[in-house]
Amino acid sequence: MISARSIFIGLLLLAFPLLAADPGWKPLAEDGLHDPASPAIGVLQEPAEALSLLPPDTAGNRVSWVRALRERYIAPRTNIFPETNIEILDMDIIMDQTGELPLVLFPHKPHTEWLDCANCHDRIFVEKVDANPINMFAILSGEYCGQCHGAVSFPLTECNRCHSVVRRTFTGKPGVQPKPEPD
Repeated sequence: MISARSIFIGLLLLAFPLLAADPGWKPLAEDGLHDPASPAIGVLQEPAEALSLLPPDTAGNRVSWVRALRERYIAPRTNIFPETNIEILDMDIIMDQTGELPLVLFPHKPHTEWLDCANCHDRIFVEKVDANPINMFAILSGEYCGQCHGAVSFPLTECNRCHSVVRRTFTGKPGVQPKPEPD
Protein backbone atom coordinates (compact mmCIF):
# COMPACT_ATOMS: atom_id res chain seq x y z
CA MET A 1 0.00 0.00 0.00
CA ILE A 2 1.25 3.48 -0.85
CA SER A 3 1.76 5.73 2.18
CA ALA A 4 0.70 9.36 2.40
CA ARG A 5 4.36 10.29 2.69
CA SER A 6 5.16 8.49 -0.60
CA ILE A 7 2.32 10.31 -2.35
CA PHE A 8 3.51 13.63 -0.94
CA ILE A 9 7.10 13.02 -2.09
CA GLY A 10 5.81 12.02 -5.53
CA LEU A 11 3.79 15.23 -5.77
CA LEU A 12 6.85 17.26 -4.81
CA LEU A 13 8.89 15.54 -7.52
CA LEU A 14 6.19 16.33 -10.06
CA ALA A 15 6.19 19.95 -8.91
CA PHE A 16 10.00 20.33 -9.12
CA PRO A 17 9.99 21.65 -12.71
CA LEU A 18 7.58 24.37 -11.59
CA LEU A 19 9.83 25.28 -8.67
CA ALA A 20 12.88 25.50 -10.92
CA ALA A 21 11.13 27.61 -13.57
CA ASP A 22 12.30 31.13 -14.43
CA PRO A 23 10.84 33.39 -11.73
CA GLY A 24 10.58 36.43 -14.04
CA TRP A 25 7.46 37.72 -15.71
CA LYS A 26 7.28 36.78 -19.38
CA PRO A 27 6.04 39.35 -21.88
CA LEU A 28 2.42 38.70 -22.85
CA ALA A 29 3.41 37.82 -26.41
CA GLU A 30 5.63 35.03 -25.06
CA ASP A 31 3.59 33.68 -22.14
CA GLY A 32 1.77 30.97 -24.09
CA LEU A 33 -1.61 32.35 -23.01
CA HIS A 34 -2.00 35.45 -25.18
CA ASP A 35 -2.12 35.51 -28.98
CA PRO A 36 1.05 37.33 -30.08
CA ALA A 37 -0.63 38.27 -33.37
CA SER A 38 -3.56 39.99 -31.63
CA PRO A 39 -3.69 43.79 -32.00
CA ALA A 40 -4.54 43.92 -28.26
CA ILE A 41 -1.05 42.70 -27.34
CA GLY A 42 0.31 46.23 -27.79
CA VAL A 43 -2.45 47.76 -25.67
CA LEU A 44 -2.33 45.43 -22.68
CA GLN A 45 -0.07 46.29 -19.77
CA GLU A 46 2.90 43.93 -19.41
CA PRO A 47 3.04 41.95 -16.14
CA ALA A 48 6.55 43.20 -15.29
CA GLU A 49 5.34 46.79 -15.57
CA ALA A 50 2.22 46.25 -13.47
CA LEU A 51 3.34 43.73 -10.87
CA SER A 52 6.87 44.94 -10.10
CA LEU A 53 5.47 47.93 -8.19
CA LEU A 54 3.66 45.68 -5.70
CA PRO A 55 5.14 44.08 -2.55
CA PRO A 56 7.27 41.10 -3.63
CA ASP A 57 6.77 37.46 -2.81
CA THR A 58 8.86 34.41 -3.59
CA ALA A 59 6.21 32.25 -5.27
CA GLY A 60 3.45 32.23 -7.83
CA ASN A 61 3.20 35.54 -9.63
CA ARG A 62 5.76 36.96 -7.18
CA VAL A 63 3.31 39.40 -5.57
CA SER A 64 2.35 39.37 -1.90
CA TRP A 65 -1.32 40.15 -2.41
CA VAL A 66 -2.10 40.20 1.32
CA ARG A 67 0.62 42.81 1.90
CA ALA A 68 -0.54 44.73 -1.18
CA LEU A 69 -4.03 44.93 0.33
CA ARG A 70 -2.96 45.74 3.90
CA GLU A 71 -0.39 48.35 2.80
CA ARG A 72 -3.00 49.92 0.49
CA TYR A 73 -1.21 49.35 -2.80
CA ILE A 74 -4.54 48.02 -4.02
CA ALA A 75 -8.14 48.66 -3.00
CA PRO A 76 -10.36 45.98 -4.52
CA ARG A 77 -14.11 46.24 -4.26
CA THR A 78 -15.41 44.34 -1.26
CA ASN A 79 -18.68 43.47 -2.93
CA ILE A 80 -20.65 43.72 -6.15
CA PHE A 81 -24.09 44.04 -4.59
CA PRO A 82 -24.56 46.92 -2.11
CA GLU A 83 -26.60 44.72 0.24
CA THR A 84 -23.65 42.34 0.74
CA ASN A 85 -22.34 42.81 4.27
CA ILE A 86 -18.61 41.99 4.45
CA GLU A 87 -17.31 40.62 7.76
CA ILE A 88 -13.58 40.33 8.40
CA LEU A 89 -13.16 37.32 10.64
CA ASP A 90 -9.96 37.20 12.71
CA MET A 91 -10.00 33.49 13.53
CA ASP A 92 -7.41 30.77 13.01
CA ILE A 93 -8.10 27.06 12.64
CA ILE A 94 -5.52 24.33 13.23
CA MET A 95 -6.05 21.14 11.22
CA ASP A 96 -4.27 18.02 12.46
CA GLN A 97 -5.18 15.41 9.85
CA THR A 98 -1.85 15.85 8.07
CA GLY A 99 -0.11 12.52 8.57
CA GLU A 100 3.48 13.14 9.61
CA LEU A 101 3.58 16.64 8.12
CA PRO A 102 3.34 19.80 10.21
CA LEU A 103 -0.19 20.85 11.16
CA VAL A 104 -2.11 23.21 8.90
CA LEU A 105 -2.90 26.73 10.09
CA PHE A 106 -5.87 28.24 8.24
CA PRO A 107 -6.09 31.99 8.91
CA HIS A 108 -9.56 33.36 8.21
CA LYS A 109 -8.49 37.02 8.34
CA PRO A 110 -6.51 37.26 5.06
CA HIS A 111 -9.22 35.25 3.33
CA THR A 112 -12.13 37.38 4.60
CA GLU A 113 -10.27 40.59 3.74
CA TRP A 114 -10.72 39.48 0.12
CA LEU A 115 -13.86 37.39 0.11
CA ASP A 116 -17.30 37.30 1.64
CA CYS A 117 -17.94 34.17 3.74
CA ALA A 118 -20.55 33.04 1.18
CA ASN A 119 -17.79 32.53 -1.41
CA CYS A 120 -16.65 29.45 0.50
CA HIS A 121 -19.41 28.47 2.96
CA ASP A 122 -21.30 26.22 2.28
CA ARG A 123 -20.37 25.71 -1.38
CA ILE A 124 -16.69 24.73 -0.93
CA PHE A 125 -16.51 24.12 2.83
CA VAL A 126 -19.27 22.97 5.17
CA GLU A 127 -19.23 25.32 8.17
CA LYS A 128 -18.97 22.53 10.75
CA VAL A 129 -15.99 21.02 12.58
CA ASP A 130 -14.64 17.87 10.85
CA ALA A 131 -17.31 18.04 8.12
CA ASN A 132 -14.79 18.54 5.29
CA PRO A 133 -12.65 15.55 4.29
CA ILE A 134 -9.81 17.79 3.11
CA ASN A 135 -6.72 16.02 1.78
CA MET A 136 -3.93 16.91 -0.61
CA PHE A 137 -5.28 14.72 -3.41
CA ALA A 138 -8.60 16.62 -3.30
CA ILE A 139 -6.80 19.98 -3.10
CA LEU A 140 -4.53 19.13 -6.05
CA SER A 141 -7.68 18.06 -7.94
CA GLY A 142 -9.09 21.59 -7.53
CA GLU A 143 -11.35 20.92 -4.57
CA TYR A 144 -11.39 22.76 -1.23
CA CYS A 145 -8.31 25.04 -0.99
CA GLY A 146 -7.41 24.04 -4.56
CA GLN A 147 -10.30 26.18 -5.85
CA CYS A 148 -8.01 29.21 -5.45
CA HIS A 149 -4.52 28.05 -4.46
CA GLY A 150 -2.63 27.15 -7.57
CA ALA A 151 -4.99 29.30 -9.65
CA VAL A 152 -5.35 32.82 -8.22
CA SER A 153 -3.43 32.49 -4.97
CA PHE A 154 0.02 31.20 -4.07
CA PRO A 155 0.76 27.80 -5.61
CA LEU A 156 0.40 24.45 -3.90
CA THR A 157 4.17 23.94 -4.12
CA GLU A 158 4.52 26.34 -1.16
CA CYS A 159 3.81 23.59 1.39
CA ASN A 160 5.16 25.43 4.43
CA ARG A 161 2.70 28.31 4.03
CA CYS A 162 -0.12 26.04 5.18
CA HIS A 163 1.77 23.23 6.91
CA SER A 164 3.28 25.78 9.27
CA VAL A 165 2.67 24.49 12.79
CA VAL A 166 5.30 22.11 14.15
CA ARG A 167 3.42 19.14 15.54
CA ARG A 168 5.78 18.40 18.46
CA THR A 169 5.70 21.99 19.76
CA PHE A 170 1.94 22.61 19.38
CA THR A 171 0.36 22.45 22.84
CA GLY A 172 -3.19 23.51 22.02
CA LYS A 173 -6.12 21.60 20.60
CA PRO A 174 -6.92 21.36 16.90
CA GLY A 175 -9.82 23.45 15.62
CA VAL A 176 -10.60 27.10 16.28
CA GLN A 177 -7.76 28.76 18.17
CA PRO A 178 -8.37 31.19 21.03
CA LYS A 179 -7.16 34.73 20.43
CA PRO A 180 -4.89 36.25 23.10
CA GLU A 181 -6.55 38.81 25.33
CA PRO A 182 -5.62 42.40 24.40
CA ASP A 183 -3.26 44.14 26.85
